[in-house]
Amino acid sequence: MTKDLTKGRPLTLILQFGLPILLGMLFQQLYSVVDTAIVGKFLGGNALAAVGSTGSINFLVVGGSIGICSGFAIPIAQRFGAGDYDALRKYVAGAACCCVFFGVLVTAVTVLFSRDILELMNTPADIIDSAWIYITTIFAGIPGYILYNMCAGILRSVGDSRTAVVWLVVASAVNIALDLFFIISLQWGVFGAAFATTLSQFLAGFGSLRKVCRGFEVLRLKKSDWAWSWRRIWNLLSLGLPMGLQFSITAIGSVMLQSSVNVLGTMYVTAATAANKVSVFLACPLEAMGSTMATYGGQNVGAKQWERLHQGLFSCCALGAGYCLFSLALVLLAGEKLVMLFLDRASAPLVPLAMQMLKALVFCYVFLGAIFIFRNYIQGMGFSPLATLAGVMEMIARAGVSFLVPVFGYAAACLASPAAWVMADLFLVPAYFYCVRKLKKRYPGDVPSQA
Repeated sequence: MTKDLTKGRPLTLILQFGLPILLGMLFQQLYSVVDTAIVGKFLGGNALAAVGSTGSINFLVVGGSIGICSGFAIPIAQRFGAGDYDALRKYVAGAACCCVFFGVLVTAVTVLFSRDILELMNTPADIIDSAWIYITTIFAGIPGYILYNMCAGILRSVGDSRTAVVWLVVASAVNIALDLFFIISLQWGVFGAAFATTLSQFLAGFGSLRKVCRGFEVLRLKKSDWAWSWRRIWNLLSLGLPMGLQFSITAIGSVMLQSSVNVLGTMYVTAATAANKVSVFLACPLEAMGSTMATYGGQNVGAKQWERLHQGLFSCCALGAGYCLFSLALVLLAGEKLVMLFLDRASAPLVPLAMQMLKALVFCYVFLGAIFIFRNYIQGMGFSPLATLAGVMEMIARAGVSFLVPVFGYAAACLASPAAWVMADLFLVPAYFYCVRKLKKRYPGDVPSQA
């Protein structure tokens, strides 16, 4: 069944639609968490640092690809909200063609130049070989990430936030089994961790594709739907590329920050890796709220339900604030145990360094939550370029603080992301109200709905 988010109580709809997305994101993060935990426990601190040193470049490339897919899903959600199913199917076909092109292009470029990138990032000499093996294997699996995230975006656009989650659960279980087999039994090291993740991602992608092809009448493409239209392709690119660029621009600051931390030495890279893995996993509910609001915003803009935009935003922000308090309490009570999930006994002395960064991040989750909610909402409403500018703000702040790391040391690295979040929020919040005013002026004859 499809799900219409243009009718009913916004808070109830957000919870019902968002919970499966949250579960999916938790399982998607489980790929990375399990890889990192097994690497840290069985291969040691240097191997953990090698995997962690690739995190920012991984976010730059894979995150950018995922952002493009999310942008391609926006016109599909808008056509579904408007009830224009013929145009919806044509946009699905156009998105598929674009994804094939970007999948081949991005994979080829990143696999060829991954070693050069790691050298430019000042990756320590004692871990660069392992880091190159890990990230090259991940980059070779980019088509799997694109396949899954495009299919998941299409399914969410028509109100199905569950199918992709089911396949992630299956893929996560397979990933854990393959991790243990490749790393412990076959002793493939960091390559085994990356290869397990890549295979599992393809499994989730093909499973979701099956649902897209067979699950919904409105998604069953006809030969005429594949007719080439430059206008549709341009519309897809005008939404997808800014979202991909936004992820990439944001990640550029992370790459610069990682380069600064690399200069501090392997010990600090290991501690930062453990802290960031915990933080990213804890931030999944905030990210799920953002993904939910992208679909909610897209459908309600398609239906021209302006008042419901404000109602949905207020409801989601209240949920986000509540979760930020919960995550802070959790870290204060059990943060050291969470960090030790990624460290072996020999690396236990690094726990205070990891906790220093983890506390700095979680104390500022309210700003991160606002980024996810407002940025995805603005994108769902069809204003991707504005969301990209917020990414520029993040990049400038994170890069600026990264230049202070050689002067103030690890403490500056801990404050880089919170500074970036605040800078982005200062742009995103007023940008949202600008977008609503713009939509009302664009459609002056439409009466706000009270549904």
